[in-house]
Amino acid sequence: MLGNFLIGLREGLEAALVVGILIAYVIKIGRRDVLPRIWFGVAIAITISLALGAVLTFGTYGLSFEAQELIGGSLSIVATGFVTWMIFWMLRAARGLSKELRSEVASHLSGAGWGLVLVAFLSVGREGIETALIIWAAVRSTGETVEPLLFALAGIIVAVVLGYLIYRGVVQINLTRFFTVTGAFLIIVAGGVLAYGVHDLQEAGFLPGLNSLAFDVSAVIPPSSWHGTLLKGIFNFSPATTWLEAIAWTAYVTTVMTIFIVSVVKHSRKSQPIAPAASTPSTQGAL
Repeated sequence: MLGNFLIGLREGLEAALVVGILIAYVIKIGRRDVLPRIWFGVAIAITISLALGAVLTFGTYGLSFEAQELIGGSLSIVATGFVTWMIFWMLRAARGLSKELRSEVASHLSGAGWGLVLVAFLSVGREGIETALIIWAAVRSTGETVEPLLFALAGIIVAVVLGYLIYRGVVQINLTRFFTVTGAFLIIVAGGVLAYGVHDLQEAGFLPGLNSLAFDVSAVIPPSSWHGTLLKGIFNFSPATTWLEAIAWTAYVTTVMTIFIVSVVKHSRKSQPIAPAASTPSTQGAL
């Protein structure tokens, strides 16, 4: 469940920061007249995101079990790709996000500023569509209960409040550190989503090895127990895991976490100020 909360928090905070930057910039340059355009673009993005969630939830009704598992598994893998892209994009863009958005706004402010509808829609819609897909995959992996949705909604609400407080200057957050810590955690969450997607594809008969288990700890961690439910909700952990699921999870987490750590170290070195060169004694007059 914590994974769903963090997904809602991260995605919601990204969207809230984007909207806050857009609003602050147009107010600063005296173009309050274009604020309704920004909110219109945000409303369209939210509507499309909710519609996508509804389609994913109800669109597979009436299909065979194998077809549902095939679609669910494929979209879980797509969701894993979205999470991975989101983690590295925010790691790279956290420092220059404000400058990039101001440039986008400036290029769309001519006339009535209707171009800002597109800027707001694309900026917020990307986060909304990612969230809808990722949360849908998380809901399926935890048995289609309402808890993942509630935790994701709680994360989004907290993100909106934080975004507003940051906009008002009440709260200051080290965004680079925030997205680094949550990014590392979400890599593990995404590994669980990927493993569950692989399991769906095995149940659909698309991938082999459904009955070839790498381990089965159901006796120690019953799926219905509180700790089994907790591990399932946070990490998509399955007490009975096939070899293909285990290989997919290990390969993904190991590879992506390594690249992530290297990227964090690289970005932190770039952000460190260069120390002034030590002065050297003058050699003028030496023989």
